[in-house]
Amino acid sequence: MIVSADDFGLSEAVNEGVERAHRDGVLTSASLMVAGDAAEDAVRRARLLPGLRVGLHLVVIEGRAVLPPSAIPDLVDAQGWFGSEQWRLGLRYFFRPAVRRQLAAEIAAQFAAFAATGLTLAHADAHKHMHLHPTIGALLLREGARHGLRRVRVPMEPPAVLAACGTRPGLGGRALAAWTRLLRWQVRRAGMAASDAVFGIAWSGAMTEARVLALLARLPAGESEIYFHPAAGRDAALDRLMPGYRHEEELAALLSPAVRAALRRCAGSP
Repeated sequence: MIVSADDFGLSEAVNEGVERAHRDGVLTSASLMVAGDAAEDAVRRARLLPGLRVGLHLVVIEGRAVLPPSAIPDLVDAQGWFGSEQWRLGLRYFFRPAVRRQLAAEIAAQFAAFAATGLTLAHADAHKHMHLHPTIGALLLREGARHGLRRVRVPMEPPAVLAACGTRPGLGGRALAAWTRLLRWQVRRAGMAASDAVFGIAWSGAMTEARVLALLARLPAGESEIYFHPAAGRDAALDRLMPGYRHEEELAALLSPAVRAALRRCAGSP
């Protein structure tokens, strides 16, 4: 079982949530936004948490780039910010060679920025799961291999498990689960590992204690990852980018004694 947090480095409220969830709760790993406004604070905290496995949270949508706008003018605006239109970005990343070259340079720069922190690269994933895009997935794996990457998140959320928890996935959820087969094939071909199932997609931003307990009682066989978006409080960045997310409730779930006990039962521990 992997219990992870996304958006480490986005803001100090997120960083505080990640630190508390690891020190006092069940969080085992976090994914770092290397160009986030609070990335330096996140790295400082991570260095004081040797048991926290930290990976790269690749940002190629709705976030800040590492390279300056002059180096990647077809990717970002004048402030160095990626757009948020997922379908439009996906088409441009796939069909325009100049855009793909800039994308490759930015992905390389983000891996290099992570390496510069001195932290061990435990895994990689992408903001809004953009590495499900075949071009981005291939570039992440290629560049990651150069930095010793051995594990990648494949966000395959089994529809049957969600249905057993009372949330019946729609056509989009079932299609997404099927589409992950391509990324899993890419990951295996690269000789890297991935969990068998990942949870946190359908309930993104709302991984409450009740939902987590329901999920832990119905986990499939194999290795599972549950990912969260914890934060110690609201701030301007969260209000702007994720106004509907329940960050503090997700932190409470990670700190919950009932969740800790359920995880121990899953692991077969007394």
